[in-house]
Amino acid sequence: MKLFIKPGACSLSPHIVLEELGLPYETEAVDFKSKKTASGADYLAINPKGYVPALLLDDGTLLTEGPAIVQYLADLKPEKKLAPANGTLARYQLQSWLTFVGMELHRNFTPQFNPAASQDWKDAARANIERRLAWVNEQLAGRDYLMGADFTVADAYLFTVVGWTKVVKIDISALTHLTAYLGRVAARPAVQAALKAEGLA
Repeated sequence: MKLFIKPGACSLSPHIVLEELGLPYETEAVDFKSKKTASGADYLAINPKGYVPALLLDDGTLLTEGPAIVQYLADLKPEKKLAPANGTLARYQLQSWLTFVGMELHRNFTPQFNPAASQDWKDAARANIERRLAWVNEQLAGRDYLMGADFTVADAYLFTVVGWTKVVKIDISALTHLTAYLGRVAARPAVQAALKAEGLA
């Protein structure tokens, strides 16, 4: 399998999951300005959406959208318990977390990185991020990970997105449950391997 990435972007989430699962894979970076991959390929010919992540399967199928990719990967090795079994309530709770991270956090970071975004838009989105992170902090009280004792693909996604608070200078130091959680996730060998591979550690 080949995972198309941009270092530090949301593609870090499936990159972490691949490391957690110990599956054979390779990565290829994408330059968003030129829309070329590191090997010089036209990324739009591979993925017309033009963004990452995208996972090219061994049979040539392309899978896009981070939450779909990480669930697909987790289901390849169910014994690793990175996602609860399909059809269980816990699986829908996992999907709830993935949707929350995508719609309430990831989406609100978008204007922070967009030079064309108005200041009003950035300020409103920033306020949303701060409110949502305060809520996440409360949910993490007494939990090691989002779903309880077990690390799941939702944790890989949340860790990736909350990491952007450093880039846009949102202070989360008062969110003690969240900061302790981030430390636990960052200490995982698979997370360290993915961060190192992307030049982030």
